[in-house]
Amino acid sequence: MNTPVTEVSPEAADGTPVLFDELPAGNGRRIGVALLNSPQTLNGLSLDMCRLLAERLRAWEDDRRIVAVVLRGAGDKAFCAGGDLQALYKSMQEAPATDAWANVYARSFFETEYRLDYAIHRYAKPLVCWGSGIVMGGGVGLMLGASHRVVTDTTRFAMPEVTIGLFPDVAGTWMLGRLPPGIGTFLAFTGAQLGAADCLHYGLADRACPAQGFDAFMQALQSTEWSAAATEHAAQVDRALAAQPLDVTQPGPLQRHAETIRQACHQADFLAIASAIGQWKRDPDPWLSRAALTFLAGSPGSARLSHSLLARVRHLSLADAFRAEYVAALHCCAEPDFREGIRALLIDKDKKPRWRPATLEQASSDWVRRFFVRPWPAGQAHPLADLESAAP
Repeated sequence: MNTPVTEVSPEAADGTPVLFDELPAGNGRRIGVALLNSPQTLNGLSLDMCRLLAERLRAWEDDRRIVAVVLRGAGDKAFCAGGDLQALYKSMQEAPATDAWANVYARSFFETEYRLDYAIHRYAKPLVCWGSGIVMGGGVGLMLGASHRVVTDTTRFAMPEVTIGLFPDVAGTWMLGRLPPGIGTFLAFTGAQLGAADCLHYGLADRACPAQGFDAFMQALQSTEWSAAATEHAAQVDRALAAQPLDVTQPGPLQRHAETIRQACHQADFLAIASAIGQWKRDPDPWLSRAALTFLAGSPGSARLSHSLLARVRHLSLADAFRAEYVAALHCCAEPDFREGIRALLIDKDKKPRWRPATLEQASSDWVRRFFVRPWPAGQAHPLADLESAAP
């Protein structure tokens, strides 16, 4: 189909969760465009969306006419605000509460999502992720591995899983563990939101463009006389993005508070970090106080799990990080906090989760060990065993 990519096409009315287009470009080449098409859920990533994206990205990777791929979200509020929590909640209600392997839907969802994210990390062609608006959770997973990660003046980038009883998955622990000392722990514990300046400064994005510059960027891609050499295509995408610059010279709040955060969060003692963050709840800077209040209201178990995973994943390959996160994610679906977090936020909407464990002290190092035990039958291979082991 040749519908415009700058707006949701009339075909969106049929509920198609991802819309695909191939736009003509110079030298007889084409640009693949994938539009996450669920603006009513802020383009929350469903199992169907993951499957559709994976299938089309494979096809475009094998199609010699396609020189680059662009991934974006419908509407102006979000690229992707996370995963399909409603479907996961339903699956947790139906599966036995204490059997992490019994939730068939969760097994399929996390395997499919993680495979898609890993494929994006390994993608052989330029893949532009236009990360405008909300980029959180599953949206970070899609963006993280793109060759050209674009943020805009409306970007709100975060991993806020502590508020729903999960942890920064989709290789979030792998990403956060590679940030400067203390920074990743702070972001995992608080879900603090970042704008374009901080994303660029900390290597979470490659380019900053105005949100309204998407049309001009696409026109530049289509008018490019694409080289016959595939090795030149990434540089040609760079030039099209560079023509739409956004001024990000002013440091973001994470940069401004970096030293304070390092002193508080770059230490091994979990409770000491928690205590230091909690002290900021009355800080005069609203960004820092909001981060502290979010942490204090979040799941103590999620904070402990994030702390333990960051330590485990820091020196692992990307594939091994996905494998570790997969085990932990299945256990989260069997433990009470993930279900309770979704209930409080999206189902009953009372915003009064009853966490178990209820305190940071109860979320001990002994308690968290259960999240690293493989839940499938003995002798069975890891569902992600075939992912490559080498770091990208």
